[in-house]
Amino acid sequence: MENKICMPKCKVEEIQGICREFNNDPGELINILHRTQSLLGYLPMEVQEVIAEEINIPAAKIYGVVTFYSYFTMLPKGKYPISICMGTACYVRGAEKVLDEFKRQLGIGVGETTDDGLFSIDCLRCVGACGLAPVVTIGSKVYGRLAPEKVRDVLSDYYLREG
Repeated sequence: MENKICMPKCKVEEIQGICREFNNDPGELINILHRTQSLLGYLPMEVQEVIAEEINIPAAKIYGVVTFYSYFTMLPKGKYPISICMGTACYVRGAEKVLDEFKRQLGIGVGETTDDGLFSIDCLRCVGACGLAPVVTIGSKVYGRLAPEKVRDVLSDYYLREG
């Protein structure tokens, strides 16, 4: 039984092009996945199947890599992905309360995306900015010493950008 790929032909061709950039080498799987996720924002099963066919390895192996590394995601992220650091310093300084406030304000849980596609929430082990704990990143912007009562203000800035 053959899997049917149900995505636009141009996307399939872009993914195939990425694989060719790495000479369809299975040893370059991580690089192929990084580049593909940068292009599409996530790696659903049908994308993994295109890569598997192109570099001639089982889709199950690709799935294993995608689910093992926390960088990769099979679900679309929001336009503004929120990552809350849960490393020791951040956790001790209240990261869990900050996380709870983001979840409350947005009405979503960890690993979920808002219905409008603007925000998604994830947790990280360490951002490497322990002196600024608790730390939250939204996209590439870092918010240090973020208190739960400041979450609404932070989110408001992003809603204002959207008009």
